[in-house]
Amino acid sequence: MAAMSDAVMPQTPEPRRRRSRRVIALVSVLGPGLIAANAGNDAGGIATYASAGAQFGYRTLFVMVVLTVAYAVVQEMAARLGVFSGEGLVSLFREQLPLRLGAFVILCLLVANFGLVVSEFAGIGAALELFGVSRYLSIPIGAIAVWAIVVFGSYRYAERLFLLFTLPFLAYPIAAFLGHPKWGEVASNTFVPHVLASKGFLFLTVALIGTTITPYIQLYEAAAMVDRGMGPSDYPRARIDAVGGAIFSDLISVFIIIATAAAIGDSGALSSAKQAATALRPVAGAGAEALFAVGLLGASALAAAIVPLATAHSLAEALGVERSQSKRFSEAPFFMGMFTAQIVVGSAIALLPGNLISLLINLAVLNGLIAPVVLGSILVLANRRSLLGDAANGPRFRVVATVCVGFASILAAIVFVQTVLGWLGLGR
Repeated sequence: MAAMSDAVMPQTPEPRRRRSRRVIALVSVLGPGLIAANAGNDAGGIATYASAGAQFGYRTLFVMVVLTVAYAVVQEMAARLGVFSGEGLVSLFREQLPLRLGAFVILCLLVANFGLVVSEFAGIGAALELFGVSRYLSIPIGAIAVWAIVVFGSYRYAERLFLLFTLPFLAYPIAAFLGHPKWGEVASNTFVPHVLASKGFLFLTVALIGTTITPYIQLYEAAAMVDRGMGPSDYPRARIDAVGGAIFSDLISVFIIIATAAAIGDSGALSSAKQAATALRPVAGAGAEALFAVGLLGASALAAAIVPLATAHSLAEALGVERSQSKRFSEAPFFMGMFTAQIVVGSAIALLPGNLISLLINLAVLNGLIAPVVLGSILVLANRRSLLGDAANGPRFRVVATVCVGFASILAAIVFVQTVLGWLGLGR
C-alpha cells in the first residue's frame, strides 16, 4: 500500500493545478454581472420576494417575468455605456445631461444608494437575530467589520467569502420543488397577468421594481467595465455577462416567491425573518432558520461593502479625485471619507427601533420610486449616437427599452400619488 501511495502521489499536483485553472477560468468569465446578481439579491431583495410570496401567493410571478426582461435590458445598456464610453454613469450624467437634470439624477442615486446601505445593515441585524444576537450588538460589529475589510485592503478576498455565504439561497429552487407548489397556478400566474387593483399589490410591485432593477447595480456594472479596462472588442463578453447575470438573479428571485408561496402563501405581509425562513424547511428541516440566516448575512455583507464603494467611487470619478481603495485616507480623503460616512450613518439608522423586515420593504419601495429617474437617464444616454456611435440603441431595442422604463415609471407614479394622498388624508 505504501508503494502504491508513493506511485500515485507525484501525479496528483498536475491534475489539481488543471482543476484550479479551470475554476479560475470559470470565475473570470463570471464577472461583474454575476457579482451584481448576487449583490442584487440582498437583504431588501430577499425580504421583498419572500413578502410577495407570503402576501400574494403566485400572483407577482408575471410581474417578475416583465421585470426580468427590463433588468436584462437595463444591465446591457449600463455595460455598453461603460465599455464604449470608458466612463462610469455618474460622470456620464454630469457631462451628457443638462446641469440641473444631471445634478438631480445624481442626487436621486445618492438617496437610493444611502437607503440601500441602511437596508444592508438592517439585513445583518435581521440575520443574526435568528441566532439570538441583538441588533444593537450585531449591526455595530458588522459595520466595523465591513469598514475594516475594505479600508485595510482585504476586500477582494472577503468578496469571495461573502459570495460563498450567499450559496444557501441556491437552495430556494430545490425548496420550490420540494414544497409541492400548485404548478398549474404557478404556470398560469407566470404567463398570464393576475394583477390586483389594490394599494398593497401596487405598493409591493414597486418594491419589486426597486429591489430588482436597483440603481446602484447599474452604477456597479458600468464602473466594473471601466475598471477592468474593457473596450469595444470586449463587448460581446460583457453583454453575455450582464444579461446572464440579470437572468440568473431573477430566476433565484422567482424561486424565492414560489417557495414562500408554497409554504405560507396568502398568509399576509411578511413580518419577520423567521417567517421568511420557513420556505427553506423542505430542504433544511429544523436547520432552515440557520441556512436562511447564513445566506441573508452573506448577501447583506456583500452589498454593504459594494453599495458604499460604488457610490464613493462614482462620485470621486465625477470629481476627478483619487478613488482607489488601496490608498490611505491621506491619499484618497474624499473617497475614503464618503465610504466611511455611509457606513457610519447607514448602520446608525438601522439601529433605530422598529420592524427590520418592514424597513427593508419600505426602502425597496423608495428605490422603486427613484428607479425611473435613473433608468430614463440611462436610456437617453444609450440612445445617443453622438456618445456611442454605431453602438447606440437600435430602433427595436429602443422601443423595448422605452416600454420597460415606461412600465416602471407609470407604477412608480401611481404609488407616489397614492402615498401623497394618504399623507393628506385623501386616500381610501
